[in-house]
Amino acid sequence: MGQSTRIITIANQKGGVGKTTTAINLATALAAIGESVLIVDVDPQGNASTGLGIERDDREVSSYEILLGEASISEATIQTAVPNLSIVPSTMDLLGVEMEIASAADRVFRLKNALRAQDGQFGYVIIDCPPSLNLLTLNAMAAADSLLVPLQCEFFALEGLSQLLKTVEQVRGSVNKNLGIQGIVMTMYDGRNNLANQVVDDVRAHMGAKVYKTVIPRNVRLSEAPSYGKPAILYDLACSGSQAYLNLASEVIQRERQSKAA
Repeated sequence: MGQSTRIITIANQKGGVGKTTTAINLATALAAIGESVLIVDVDPQGNASTGLGIERDDREVSSYEILLGEASISEATIQTAVPNLSIVPSTMDLLGVEMEIASAADRVFRLKNALRAQDGQFGYVIIDCPPSLNLLTLNAMAAADSLLVPLQCEFFALEGLSQLLKTVEQVRGSVNKNLGIQGIVMTMYDGRNNLANQVVDDVRAHMGAKVYKTVIPRNVRLSEAPSYGKPAILYDLACSGSQAYLNLASEVIQRERQSKAA
């Protein structure tokens, strides 16, 4: 990828925290303000692909072929219904990819090398990871400029975050010394719930400015949108979830500008 391309990996070792919802809607919000965006789906479940309306039959070339070294990013890229937003879809074949590349010396850098081989046509690449620390997630972290962490407003949030921070330190020490945390976004927030407010306060107390000001609410429209193959921002722009992701996109870009200026 060209130097102007920013690669943001969205990761959390825990499932059900709004990771894919964040990937889809953040990417759509960035595209809506004129950025050229590519989502790379490396989750075998393929929810980001489905949520953007890419039928399974249309995923002839996917992130699986890229990791095997059988296809380039451009060969796997599909234009979505959202202007300025493309996706490299995933398939269930990814479940077996670890075994297939386990003995390769560059097994952790397959995705990074494929992205580097591109010509920088995208302003942002958003990588959606599986909810576990495996070779797919390590590839995504090795390729990333920064990490965006969705964190559900629930009791064990801080415990999960501390595990993830340890992983980031290990990745920095071994495969990507420049990996930084772009930010932590609190998801599935219900303001009527005292625990949710307590969790947000606790995470802010521990992580300070790393936590985005924007909090993503629990929102029915956010949950419904993927079944229509649309980002919430296209499905219902006025809903609180869509508005929150637009605000998050603004914060992400602001942080990117600050890091470039630093």
